[in-house]
Parts: sequence; structure tokens; C-alpha cells
Amino acid sequence: MDPDTLAKAFVDHYYSTFDANRAGLGNLYQENSMLTFEGQKIQGSTNIVAKLTSLPFQQCKHNVSTIDCQPSGPSGGMLVFVSGNLQLVGEQHALKFSQMFHLMPTPQGSFFVQNDIFRLNYA
Repeated sequence: MDPDTLAKAFVDHYYSTFDANRAGLGNLYQENSMLTFEGQKIQGSTNIVAKLTSLPFQQCKHNVSTIDCQPSGPSGGMLVFVSGNLQLVGEQHALKFSQMFHLMPTPQGSFFVQNDIFRLNYA
């Protein structure tokens, strides 16, 4: 699978899972994974899922505008940069967001999220 197709498949899976069941994202992270969410650093899949499930909204919908990816290093990693809109239930206006994932291969042939950086983009 070419990198662009792989990146799109990952992004589709990530945001559909986030929007439906944030706790289901835990298997995408490992204990050495790190999330920086609006400047707050969180390490480990358990802590990352705890952060994501504690966000002050129950339902949302990510609408992805762009996906850019690049291969990363000799071990087969990939950088994926996403921008889009985040629509919260009950809110009239969507929030603009950017998110970067550093995906690393697993011995089983899939990928896990080594690094994840999320920011809302305020005008």
C-alpha cells in the first residue's frame, strides 16, 4: 500500500473511532507513545485514552480537509499531518484543528502511534 493510501486509511480509522468510541483508540498507542494535546504532554496508551475520554464533550464529528504524509527514517515510520474542522454537538460553529501523527511499524505488519500532537487553530 502506498504511503498516501495508508495515511488516508489510518486517518479515516482514527477519526471514525474517535467520534464513535474514544476508548477504542487505546490499541493504536503503546506505553512509550506520547500525545501533546494543546501543549499538555501525556505518555502511555492508558494515560492518553484517559485524557481523550475526559474531554468536556461527549459527541463530535471530525471533518478532515487535508492529509499530508512523508516517510520517516529507515525503520518504515511515517509522518501524517491532518487539518480540518471539529464540530461539537450543540455548537453552531466548527473549530479548526491540526494534528500530527508519527506512525511506527509493528512486528505484526501494522502501525502504532509513536507521537501525536493536537492543536486547535484560533483565528
